[in-house]
Amino acid sequence: MIASNYQLRRLTHLSSILALLIVVGCAPAPSSAPPHSVSRSHQTMGSLVEITAWTTDEAGATAAFDHAFREFDRLDAMLTVWRADSDVSRINANAGVAPVAVKAETREVLDLAHQVSTWTHGKFDITFGALADIWKFDHDQDNTVPTAAQIALRLPLVDYEQVVVDQSAGTAFIRKPGMRIHLGGIGKGYAVDRGVALLKERGLRDFMIQFGGDLYVAGRNGDTPWTLGIADPRGSHDAFASVDMTDGTFSTSGDYERTFVKDGVRYHHIIDPDRGEPARQCRSVTLVTNRAVIADAVAKGVFILGPAEGMALIEQLPDVEGVIVDAGNRVLVSSGLRGRVRMRKAPTDTP
Repeated sequence: MIASNYQLRRLTHLSSILALLIVVGCAPAPSSAPPHSVSRSHQTMGSLVEITAWTTDEAGATAAFDHAFREFDRLDAMLTVWRADSDVSRINANAGVAPVAVKAETREVLDLAHQVSTWTHGKFDITFGALADIWKFDHDQDNTVPTAAQIALRLPLVDYEQVVVDQSAGTAFIRKPGMRIHLGGIGKGYAVDRGVALLKERGLRDFMIQFGGDLYVAGRNGDTPWTLGIADPRGSHDAFASVDMTDGTFSTSGDYERTFVKDGVRYHHIIDPDRGEPARQCRSVTLVTNRAVIADAVAKGVFILGPAEGMALIEQLPDVEGVIVDAGNRVLVSSGLRGRVRMRKAPTDTP
């Protein structure tokens, strides 16, 4: 029996409806769960990194976190001084001998370090590695104060201008034998920026990465901006001030982070490369900008420069703002943060 044109059209119409019903019926129901906070942490580069995100897709967020953590570990393997096969260790082993082929990320960090050294007139200097075996503030900390003679012996080996990066050849070289670089003052910031890029590639928009004194926030903390506290350099280190942020980085360097007190004198890990001793003019420096690697390194340079020169540099650099607590417990706020920083109390006034 041959169907009429009408019957064929009706069958086609019914088939289309049935197909549509099948497609709709198989489609996942829209998620009714509201965004909620998801957090994970990971130990790397000698510190704990924690990522928090607001999301409706906890499994997707967790996968993105793991992706970022793997990147942190990859960077640690090339930038650390604690592995003989890292890029940094191989550069140090060949100081004064020959250029070393290193990865593009290592070359980028070295170029950024040179830029910050220039801005800070050499107060930020990755060649302070020459002092690292007498001032021990990593997991090898032994609370020993080196002698003046030990320091004097190593000061000629501190000079960031001796580090040469050849981007076309893909190499890095330290001209002077015995010199060593250490990227502890810039590596974590660089890793945070890489983590931010990877999380955004995975579709996350509202998140925070906290890595030691380096923070990056994106989007919002639920229904509100992220509120970031500035730690009191003394006492219990609770926040003495705070600032609201939606997108940007927030980095603090202080004399209370890796420290010890001996014979009434505080010693800490932020070494003045001109003196070979801990810098004494500041208690903490907090920077707000758009790149964690810049905030991480510049904060240390500002700390060593001191409040007057340090604040002058902050005001000079584009898109960089800061809060300094000086050695006399005075709080200085850069022009771009005035009105944004909320003071909760005065910092604790103890040595």
